[in-house]
Amino acid sequence: MKQKYSVQEKLSRRRYHKPNPLCYFIYYVVGRTKLLGAKYNPKLEVIDSPKDCKGPCFLIWNHQSRRDHTFLTTAAWPRRLSIVAGYNEFFRSHLQWAFKMNQILPKKVFCSNDMAGVRAIRDIIKQGGCVAFSPEGTSSLFGDNQPIVPGTGRFLKAFNIPVYSMALQGSYLTNNKISLDDRIGEVHGQLKLLFTADDLKKMSSEEIDMKINEEFHHDDYEWNKIHHIKFDSKGKICEHLSDMLYKCPKCGAEFKMESHNDYIKCTCCGNGATMDDYYDFHPFNKECVIPDTPTKWVHEERQAVIDEIRKDPNFSFKFKCKVGYLPKDHFVKDLKTTEICGEGEYEINHSGVHFKGTKLGEPWEFDLSYKVVETYPMTVDLTIFSLYINDEYYDFYPDTPVVGKVIMLTEEMHRLHINHFKNFPWFDYMYEGKELGIDLKK
Repeated sequence: MKQKYSVQEKLSRRRYHKPNPLCYFIYYVVGRTKLLGAKYNPKLEVIDSPKDCKGPCFLIWNHQSRRDHTFLTTAAWPRRLSIVAGYNEFFRSHLQWAFKMNQILPKKVFCSNDMAGVRAIRDIIKQGGCVAFSPEGTSSLFGDNQPIVPGTGRFLKAFNIPVYSMALQGSYLTNNKISLDDRIGEVHGQLKLLFTADDLKKMSSEEIDMKINEEFHHDDYEWNKIHHIKFDSKGKICEHLSDMLYKCPKCGAEFKMESHNDYIKCTCCGNGATMDDYYDFHPFNKECVIPDTPTKWVHEERQAVIDEIRKDPNFSFKFKCKVGYLPKDHFVKDLKTTEICGEGEYEINHSGVHFKGTKLGEPWEFDLSYKVVETYPMTVDLTIFSLYINDEYYDFYPDTPVVGKVIMLTEEMHRLHINHFKNFPWFDYMYEGKELGIDLKK
């Protein structure tokens, strides 16, 4: 009798090859039409192309949105790309056929044990292929770039092959973690050779990491202040914006911001603004306090989190949530990322992140230190955050819109106590006079 394997087992046993030339050509052609890539009005500058590299190579990019793959494919043509995607995405029914046909590679992001993902990348490199991945590990949450995953430089040095980079602008404004709707404007990008094999040999891992962070240093909202491109939101530019901008910059109230259509306002003090399709704020009146851009608003929220956790040694942030998991015997349907399997209370405090509740009808709890958790691999939008626990993937669905703060709290608790996942040097002002990595100094 033929042995039956679970969905996870089938994925772990899969072997990967360079994409089929015919399938990839069809994908490329579709990506050049108004059905997919062309409708975003891409303006892509190819300075150096992977097609000129005779052997294996990497292509890294600043991950701004779920539409990035079409811009990569167009710019790198005719070089076939083996694109890396989050492990959890392979369990979504509407993606599993396309992923298999295009030989998409799975990666458990921010998970220490992922030999299958590394093996998939290694197999493509051995075949002389080009592996495309985002060193940030997740698409942009707030419009600017994320610090890259610690160890990226060490990983690139281990393979010691040329590394190309694609720097995108405008992709986040087209499709982001706030709204799933496409907002058609323009997407710009520059493709170039970032490291030769000799560069990787000469540079330290830390130098490589810093150069990548500097290469991808970008803020889409600030970029559009200069370019002033209209992104058609169909009157819904502020939908779900309060998931990101949760703290009133005037009265300081949290989770009292309300956003619909083209406005955001505080239900406590009335502070607010409208936003146009150029992503510019227009305060209600002269008494309103509104940061110049959404990213500047988020930076103020992060600064508040940094100060808040240092002022209170007994700090605790708790919330009720549901838990989602990846079923073993079938794919997840209806565009969902996981299936609900339990519920309970999630807590973030100085000792780590904690959960106590149920899973599949049984009691379930965990306590993870900041040596294990540094940030979260994000999925579709800011209503969910994700975590690997004992190498298994879970989604957490809070009952209230707290995900924006949850992300920043976890990252800043990690930086306070461990500081392996460091912020950018250009944000040093946020930590001036404050200790970092205190648990490692004991």
